[in-house]
Amino acid sequence: LVSAYRYEGSKVKDDTAKSEAKTLSNAIKNVHKKPIVEDDEVIRILATRSKAHLQQVHKHYKEISGKNLEEDLNDLRFKETVECLCTPQVYFSKVLDASLKIDVDKNIKKSLTRVIVTRADIDMKEIKGEYNNLYGVSLQQKIEETAKGNYKDFLLTLIARGG
Repeated sequence: LVSAYRYEGSKVKDDTAKSEAKTLSNAIKNVHKKPIVEDDEVIRILATRSKAHLQQVHKHYKEISGKNLEEDLNDLRFKETVECLCTPQVYFSKVLDASLKIDVDKNIKKSLTRVIVTRADIDMKEIKGEYNNLYGVSLQQKIEETAKGNYKDFLLTLIARGG
């Protein structure tokens, strides 16, 4: 999914997005016959469509099924992939929250730096809003409670710069 060519323009064909939402819905309904990770059409959709297109697919899927796409997925890796592609602010908020817990291992802690550094100039404002919405506390406040010293100052500077 990461290495595939992906159109990143803003144009989205709504009819195609609706059709692909139906394709995903059918693949999920028939997961007992064929695992979704082995469905070539599902992989093609997720690997080649722009984020704007996938967000439309996500919207149409909810209209069709009454649920968000990631709610219907059982495979955790696939669920996280879809969430990252379709609702990145939710995904990154969850990653940040997991990394800001007191007793997490070093690999999870590294994701705090990775997310804040890579998203600071892209969509940090939206991530901060979603974090507050999901957890009832500001990201800034959570960082102030858990990080220390220069590292805390570094993180706070980056999230402030991001809007």
